[in-house]
Amino acid sequence: MASNNFTAESIKMNFTHENTDKFKAYPRKRQEVLRWKGWGYSDCKFEIVNEQQKLARFKGSRYPALADEMLPKLGPWFEDRCDADLSLQSPSRERMNIEDYPEPIVNEDFVKLVEGVGIASFDTEDRVVHGHGQTIFEIFDLRYNKLARIPDIVMWPQCHDDVVKIVEAATKFNVCVIPFGGGTTVSGAVACPENETRMIVSLDMTDMNKILWFDEENLLAHVEAGIVGQDLEKKLYEFGFCTGHEPDSIEFSTLGGWVATRASGMKKNVYGNIEDLVVRIRMVTPQGLMEKRCQVPRMSAGPDIHHMILGSEGILGVVTEVTLRIRPLPEAKTYGSVVFPNFESGVHCLREIALKKCAPASIRLMDNEQFLFGQALKAGSSPFWTRIMDYIKAFYITRIKGFDPKEMCVTTLLFEGSKEVTQEQQQKVYHIVQKYGGIPAGETNGKRGYTLTYAIAYLRDFGLEMSYIAESFETSVPWDRVLDLCRNVKIEIFRKCKDFGVTRRPFVTCRVTQTYDAGACIYFYFGFLYHGLPNPLHIYEEVENAAREEVLRNGGSISHHHGVGKIRKQFLSKTLTDAGINALKGLKNAIDPQNIFGVNNLL
Repeated sequence: MASNNFTAESIKMNFTHENTDKFKAYPRKRQEVLRWKGWGYSDCKFEIVNEQQKLARFKGSRYPALADEMLPKLGPWFEDRCDADLSLQSPSRERMNIEDYPEPIVNEDFVKLVEGVGIASFDTEDRVVHGHGQTIFEIFDLRYNKLARIPDIVMWPQCHDDVVKIVEAATKFNVCVIPFGGGTTVSGAVACPENETRMIVSLDMTDMNKILWFDEENLLAHVEAGIVGQDLEKKLYEFGFCTGHEPDSIEFSTLGGWVATRASGMKKNVYGNIEDLVVRIRMVTPQGLMEKRCQVPRMSAGPDIHHMILGSEGILGVVTEVTLRIRPLPEAKTYGSVVFPNFESGVHCLREIALKKCAPASIRLMDNEQFLFGQALKAGSSPFWTRIMDYIKAFYITRIKGFDPKEMCVTTLLFEGSKEVTQEQQQKVYHIVQKYGGIPAGETNGKRGYTLTYAIAYLRDFGLEMSYIAESFETSVPWDRVLDLCRNVKIEIFRKCKDFGVTRRPFVTCRVTQTYDAGACIYFYFGFLYHGLPNPLHIYEEVENAAREEVLRNGGSISHHHGVGKIRKQFLSKTLTDAGINALKGLKNAIDPQNIFGVNNLL
């Protein structure tokens, strides 16, 4: 029974909240290393250092491709290509407005039952940083307003048994539980439902970050679900292995989050998506433990329960441990890049590479807008000979080969595997590239383009500092609809922005990030200057919803790897038939009839 008379202050004494160094890459006090009001590390960001000269830089040394570099082209690019204005400053609050949040709802019976289980906190800062993910709506509210609802307590279980005890107590006393991993979701998947009147527990899994065992003979690793991706790879590297799963969010996202959202990595062509890596999953539900009783590569025993867990987004239970396929570290790792005369030729080339079964670990095609953006991120301190060589290459491509700078596109490549396989792949890929008019642009450009992926996410917050709202969304689509979808979605975004009174030209760009035999994943970015517009978040939501409708009209999916969460669930009825949705509802009712895992994603 809930009781607000049992104060949070009195309960704090029954818990410890040590700021240990147990997991330095992702400490319990997230806000000491991670930005509480935006993406990534607090010591990394894009910033304007001289408004008159439009001089920008990337502050921070964590990303070698940028590493405290001055970026003289970024400011002019931002004003020219995004139609932004560097003078329209919109700085956010410097400190978290913890005084605006109410005291937590406290279920006295639950708290007494879980006393001493794991580690817990009623601290308002902890509650705020666990009350959001990374959607533009959440970050905007953090910067300028406040979150509508935050958890009442944050709990860090230390092992599988801790999770079992917490879920059993929550089920007994009707407490809402929301699993929390890296907090990188861009679908609103960890946001607390505004109308939830029960006590909400944010179950932060990141203290459960150990590799429990690995098996060299069967190439398996059994891992706690709270481990952050980059730490999993670092730990496996010490023993000569890897998973190869490398999403853009690998620095912050967790293994359990990958499973819960059915994630995809940049190197899936060699290593597979998360569903290809999983051998066994342990998930704690209100009805008990859900897992297979044997650990085998495949079995025929009715519908695969893993496919009930994968993509369940925290509505059925919480993933605690995962057995993954691992591989020996690749013998060879080679980057590459190709310039194409236009986006169409690049798409046709990627399709043939996919069909010829010679795709490298990663192959990504950026449209002309992203190509120009890549040029804007070149540092002003590049060595003299590097600038000379860049000039020569540009002269050759534009003057000798006749590529139009307003049309040309670039593809980045990463080959991984044995020396023999990667060499054979390179020969086949570059032969196909030549057929479609592509020109190899070197390993350095390929490596830089690949590694820049991690730093680009910081640009969203850079734009918000200057009244510019921007975000990304993705889809997958059959090959024969790729070009139509890319063109039509861009047109629809321009049209809807005009309808909603956006007077400045919006920025819209896309890239092909994953390839399959039957189609590809397309990743869109769009944004606009919101200065002077009433309720910019509403405008953004309407434009993005219109873009998703256009995606569906052109044969695309509701999502490729970001999941559904809350912001996409309105489109689920256009993705599944009534029978399919009823099956999901039936599964939810069977496993969690009290809605203990009441995060309200998907359904």
